[in-house]
Amino acid sequence: MGSKAKKRVVLPTRPAPPTVEQILEDVRGAPSEDPVFTALALEDPPGLSGRAEDAEAQREHLYQQSRAYVALNQRLRQAGDGLRQRRADLWRAGQELEQDVSHLTRGAPPGAVAPSG
Repeated sequence: MGSKAKKRVVLPTRPAPPTVEQILEDVRGAPSEDPVFTALALEDPPGLSGRAEDAEAQREHLYQQSRAYVALNQRLRQAGDGLRQRRADLWRAGQELEQDVSHLTRGAPPGAVAPSG
């Protein structure tokens, strides 16, 4: 019963958010060393000392990875196109097979046109 008898603390109302002009003025007035600008700067990945050769090797590695990704993506697209074509071919073969089976069950020779009506 003691906890329900406590008075609720009334918090002050929130201030209005800054306007775009106020935000831009704040950003323009901040020094370039401000943590907001430096915190998101690219850092060297662990294990690299930051030498130019290491940075170049990393760029080359990323470039080769990108090339491999693009080549694999192209191969996958071509494989997908081939599979779609094979699926269409199989569907047509299935339709022909169903027609042939239907003709056989009616006693007509395969490939013959079924009589209408």
